Amino acid sequence: MKLYPHQTEGLEAVKDLDHVAFYWDMGLGKTYAGSEKMMQLGAKVNLVVCQKSKIQDWYDHFKENYTQCVVQDLTNEKDLNLFLSRIEHGFLSKCFHIGIINYDLIWRRKELLKLKDFTLLLDESSLIQTETAKRSKFILKMQPKNVILLSGTPTGGKYEKLWSQMHLLGWNISKQLYWKQFVKVEYLDTVGRSIPIVTGYKNVDRLKRKMNQYGCQFLKTDEVFDLPDQVFQKMRIPASKEYRIFKKDRVVEMGNGTLVGDTTLTKMLYERMLCGHFSEAKLKAFADLVESTDDRLVVFYNFTAELESMIQVVQKNCERSLSFVNGSDKDLTAYENYDDSITFVQYQAGAMGLNLQKANKMIFFSLPLSSELYEQSKKRIHRIGQNRPCFYYQLIVKGSIEEKILKTLEMRKDYTEKLFEKDDEQ
Repeated sequence: MKLYPHQTEGLEAVKDLDHVAFYWDMGLGKTYAGSEKMMQLGAKVNLVVCQKSKIQDWYDHFKENYTQCVVQDLTNEKDLNLFLSRIEHGFLSKCFHIGIINYDLIWRRKELLKLKDFTLLLDESSLIQTETAKRSKFILKMQPKNVILLSGTPTGGKYEKLWSQMHLLGWNISKQLYWKQFVKVEYLDTVGRSIPIVTGYKNVDRLKRKMNQYGCQFLKTDEVFDLPDQVFQKMRIPASKEYRIFKKDRVVEMGNGTLVGDTTLTKMLYERMLCGHFSEAKLKAFADLVESTDDRLVVFYNFTAELESMIQVVQKNCERSLSFVNGSDKDLTAYENYDDSITFVQYQAGAMGLNLQKANKMIFFSLPLSSELYEQSKKRIHRIGQNRPCFYYQLIVKGSIEEKILKTLEMRKDYTEKLFEKDDEQ
């Protein structure tokens, strides 16, 4: 397997470490660096944890590049039992045994807690940043001999969310002490309880030295490659009458029923929907974009209803081959084979890890609330192998919650933080 110079240099820098983190920008080839490090560590038993949509990609990667490996998809219970049986009875021979499982399933496989002397590789390790989540608690209970973490956005710019990953790398510091030393906090009193609000960070240089000490590597794209320009075009769409009514009264009659925003969260949800699949103006703008080009398009969205509405638009206005990446389907056949295809990607399922650089045009039909998902989604087309400028079309309803969300995301913050700001209703 041929490596780029930056990958070779990165591996050389951590050659003496058995706990490492490749915090490299999206598109710099963390998969290759991580798998090579796994081979160098030489453990007979290896466990890769990734998103559900990446299971097949990792499986194919090992099969194509490492003939000395026995690779098994542990989401299949038969393969899981075979994997564990080989380990239990010592049938490991000279091969590397690699099991691949997704984050949402691993905590249901209690048998994996019995693994010893193995290498644990976490793809998109930022997914364990919430240490109270079931998958995080399970992974933190495991006892790997070696650890490899891969992420382009390990914390989404939030150092307070780094503790669980550093703990896994071997830094034996309590969460309370970690926050005391590195995180500035103020408390917002609401509904009879205090909510901690992170206002900044302290001792950042010391934190970075500690991260380096515990095997963390950081690498930005512009330090390695001169990738093409990124061009963002905000398409401002008029708000519907229904949206204006709902924004004012928190209730509106729709064709299929009544939307009632009786809480902050339901109000936010329905405002987003009224800016999405309920917005005829946005669907018309989407149709105009699709009809304006025969190039490959990648379209990011949030809700299944948005996808259904966009498919209807495409089927009504043109004949285009479609690919899908969402919670229930991953089919990139059209993307791979047709240069006028449209690939619909749901943020939660495909913002991380997909290689879509055959396309150079992306449409944001709606926006995520997560800064990390937003930043990751942009890099699906702007990565190694892209030789054309990348164009991003943001469909934004004027005077709506979407303008607030975009402004927040551009500050590298999650919009959910806005729920705790007193002026959010302004």
